[in-house]
Amino acid sequence: MQINRIGLDLAKYVFEVHAVDDDDRVVLRKTLRRDSVAQFFAELESCIVGMEACCGSHYWARVLTDLGHEVRLISPQFVKPYVKSNKNDRNDAEAICEAVGRPSMRFVSPKSPEQLEIQAVHRIRQRVVANRTRLVNQVRGLLGEHGIVAARDITRIRRTLNEITDGQSGDLGELFIEMLRDMREELAELDTRLAGYNRRIRDLFRSNEMCQRIGQIEGIGPITATALVAAVGNQSCFKNGRQFAAWLGLVPKQHSSGGKARLFGISKRSDRYLRTMLIHGARAVLGRAAGKTDLRSQWINRMRKRRHPNVVAVALANKNARIVWSLLSREQEYRSDHTVAYG
Repeated sequence: MQINRIGLDLAKYVFEVHAVDDDDRVVLRKTLRRDSVAQFFAELESCIVGMEACCGSHYWARVLTDLGHEVRLISPQFVKPYVKSNKNDRNDAEAICEAVGRPSMRFVSPKSPEQLEIQAVHRIRQRVVANRTRLVNQVRGLLGEHGIVAARDITRIRRTLNEITDGQSGDLGELFIEMLRDMREELAELDTRLAGYNRRIRDLFRSNEMCQRIGQIEGIGPITATALVAAVGNQSCFKNGRQFAAWLGLVPKQHSSGGKARLFGISKRSDRYLRTMLIHGARAVLGRAAGKTDLRSQWINRMRKRRHPNVVAVALANKNARIVWSLLSREQEYRSDHTVAYG
């Protein structure tokens, strides 16, 4: 049995295998338990193995690569068009096998254990930030029911909680004040946890040469730099900076037909977290660009005269993404006075 290509549908316990030969004839369909997957592929000759880029796919990509197979990860949205009839695990494996053989298919670069660790730090930090935001919003809502309007600024929320719980605000019941004390302690705990994850990110930033290189770009700090390095993987999977910016969703969404180009807002594809960090960093640069004479600030100020600040922020985030790809792919140092970038 000569196997050329395999579609492997991943799951928690039961895996589906769909294999074809050089003539795309089906030669094997098999259901595997999780503990028998590695042994099954160890007994096969080297072939192409396609999997959807999902939970656990990077782990299995490393396992099968170590066994001598060529692993290709595909975004699930590119597999869906190849699913025939009803969706089930067997049909999914067949669709993956079909998609992985397309010459124009785009693949996801497998992540190393180090990248997954950095990504885990960011995801946990993101959850802590979300929990803190929910807590602050609840505090503001509860205070509003008692006629106390608290500003959205988290520093003022802390000050307001301290004033109320220390007895500087009357007309509130003891039970309500006691609950506010609990919420103040919870907020302090979340602040401490968030500070700890920020320290971890700074340490990762200092110890990673790639992060140091792209962290020289205005608008990209330790958080954005480490998140980019963790997510990009092998930057060679993008042909140029434009593809990288498109992957981040920082290019216009297009719906053209009949030779007529129709462009809308940004596509917002891929990782929302990365895109948000790049745009927030760009907004910070916009706020400091007025009156500066360097090439980047001149370009920003010219753009601001004719476009909305939000549009300029996205354009700068797009430009930063292209510069990031250039620095990583060519192993260059950032030059803020480069005329090509802002000409």
